[in-house]
Amino acid sequence: MNATPDTPRTTTTASATASATASLRREVPSTVGLITDPGDFAAMRDYRTFAFGHHDEYPDYLRRIDALLRSLAAQGIHTTVALFDPEEYAGYCAEHGLDPDSAHTRSRFTAELAGGPTLPYAGQPVEELVPLLVDEAVRQSTWEYATELLAGIGACADCGEDIGKASFERAADMLERLVAGAGPGHHHLVCSVPAEEQQLIAVLHAEAAAAPGTRPRVQGREGLDFVTVLAAGLALGGAGGLVLRSTTEGFRDRVHGWRLDRGRLVALTAAAVFDAYCTDADTGDPVAPEPGVEYCPGYEVDVPGPHRE
Repeated sequence: MNATPDTPRTTTTASATASATASLRREVPSTVGLITDPGDFAAMRDYRTFAFGHHDEYPDYLRRIDALLRSLAAQGIHTTVALFDPEEYAGYCAEHGLDPDSAHTRSRFTAELAGGPTLPYAGQPVEELVPLLVDEAVRQSTWEYATELLAGIGACADCGEDIGKASFERAADMLERLVAGAGPGHHHLVCSVPAEEQQLIAVLHAEAAAAPGTRPRVQGREGLDFVTVLAAGLALGGAGGLVLRSTTEGFRDRVHGWRLDRGRLVALTAAAVFDAYCTDADTGDPVAPEPGVEYCPGYEVDVPGPHRE
């Protein structure tokens, strides 16, 4: 059998090809599906082709995932992490007629996850990614459900106005009034709305400067999520609550509160805010007030309109 010996030219060509391939690989992003719960990990171990067996524990899985993420980062590959849910995976396989006990199917499902809530990997330990990823998935689910509620409410029987759209516009206006009324400083807002399928909760952080005319800075897409949840509460016309806590250098922290009532955001008294903050939500027992915090009444942020008293 004849063999062609390597020459400097063929060696150089092969090296250049490998280098070009490696460079291209760095331009192809990766998505890693992360199982965030020991119970979900146990469910995935039932698949024969899954890389982990019944002798492996969840911490073993996290260590291997951490090593994988570090390896991808070392190669210069941009990597995002998505939440891998076994129930969603099983539903996906059933819907598309795919074998769930297949590495190819799992990779295809993970590729689909890239279009949903993900987090970029920036070298942080995987243990830190798990709660962040769960929070991101909950945030996305909350926003989607609140959006569905707004879209499904329909039009006003009296004037034909789109109630969902009008509620969203009102909520956006209220958010501006909430932050403006709080003055300069860092503001932490929480809105909670009970709905039929789940409790809608949105959190927003805003920085308001002391300089006149300066617009507050809102972190990421928190503004959209917050306005959508508040709008759902207004449109549903049921119960709900909103709390704003402000931190300004040189002053005590201030807490203001409102309640949702029949499509309006009603300011609470200082006593009601104190009671809400200083009562255990589960037991109803009193809780000692937090030092350095001033419990303040809410202020008017809702304006009269054709559908509001």
